[in-house]
Amino acid sequence: MKGSREMSDKDKKPLEKLLIVEDDPGLQKQLKWAYEDFEVIVAGDRETAINMLRAEEPDVVTLDLGLPPDPDGTTEGFATMDAILSLKPDTKIIVASGHGEKESALRAIAAGAWDFYQKPVDIDELGLIVRRAFHVRKLELENSSLAAKQDGNQAVLGRIITGAPEMLKVAQMIERVANTNASVMLLGASGTGKELLARGLHDASDRRDKAFVAINCAAIPENLLESELFGHEKGAFTGAVKMTEGKIEQANGGTLFLDEVGDIPLPLQVKLLRFIQERVIERIGGRKAIAVDTRIVCATHQNLEEMIADNSFREDLYYRLAEIVIKIPALAERSGDTSLLARHFQKKFADEINPAVKGIAPDALAALEAWKWPGNVRELENRIKRAVIMADGKMIAASDLDLEAAEDEASDLLNLKAAREAADRAAIIRAISQTDGNISNAAKLLGISRPTLYDLLKQYQLQQAS
Repeated sequence: MKGSREMSDKDKKPLEKLLIVEDDPGLQKQLKWAYEDFEVIVAGDRETAINMLRAEEPDVVTLDLGLPPDPDGTTEGFATMDAILSLKPDTKIIVASGHGEKESALRAIAAGAWDFYQKPVDIDELGLIVRRAFHVRKLELENSSLAAKQDGNQAVLGRIITGAPEMLKVAQMIERVANTNASVMLLGASGTGKELLARGLHDASDRRDKAFVAINCAAIPENLLESELFGHEKGAFTGAVKMTEGKIEQANGGTLFLDEVGDIPLPLQVKLLRFIQERVIERIGGRKAIAVDTRIVCATHQNLEEMIADNSFREDLYYRLAEIVIKIPALAERSGDTSLLARHFQKKFADEINPAVKGIAPDALAALEAWKWPGNVRELENRIKRAVIMADGKMIAASDLDLEAAEDEASDLLNLKAAREAADRAAIIRAISQTDGNISNAAKLLGISRPTLYDLLKQYQLQQAS
């Protein structure tokens, strides 16, 4: 019996390592005994914590931000967190947030913490957070192993195809804030995948079983946007033949994604601010306040701080929407993602449109890598779709991408008038491509009115592009 017991002990898997950084001896002891299924390492200050991190390399750390010599502040705690992430960036750090210290917790998450817990400590609740952190870290390691076998192809947040450290950092930030109720603002150029990331945030949150509702605020006329967001009662206006729920109400319990939030007119910004503050809405034509639990995720390519200075965007609304700000890098800034995504889109469109196309030729890959991609991932997707349709052989060639024509179009021009026309045509085609054919959005992108754009489309015989 003794021999069999020794064998079973020997065969046991090593326990996962949890580092607890806490200066209260009583709480240290309480937390240590609460986690018998982990190997618990305890540290009471920054120096000890870093030494333990170097020696034991734990995957998860619980961190009280109030450490000596600043037990009543957070400077030492944040310094400890920065040091841990600098040495071991993949560490899941769970910070302690005292009553009324939500701001510090959100700041910690924005700086790289994975999650936070409330003090005084609820052992069972903290245990769930710790176990989830270990589970997520285990999934990350499995994904990394699988990605290495697939030449670096990696899907994050279930949907985003990337191998770029710049985008993996974005995905990690989204993962950290997913299970909070903090409002998230995604900043990035058109075509960078903001809606896909917003949906990934929703899917990673505890709201995943409820609705994800998206609305492009720039694509809806101002006089209809209020009804789209807040709904209306029957008879509220001409044509309102029945009660209709707005997008905010449709997303009750789930997530509402407001794309191009900078296009919301000022009067409607006031109503949106009231909803975010009080979590109640009133439909147009209604007098009843309706409680709604909807999380807001928004996105824009505009500079909202400049709009605030110009009094075209409310500062109080900005700070309500931008509790967590995440900047999305352009495709040109994502190391290796151009080729990775090109192969992904080639396979997708070949399966759908032209199964004879089996891959992308080296000259085409070189051309793709050299292009600046002003339209980002959306432009790349459109180029690959066109190339799959146009390809004559089994491989997409550089000529199928039509990039050289776009780049060298001006080289054969005879005069200044022709050069201007060529520049106009290229800008219009690119704007329409970036906005998926939406004329209103393309006109805004070009800085002209919609009637002017229609005139130019007719003048340059680009009606089909619209």
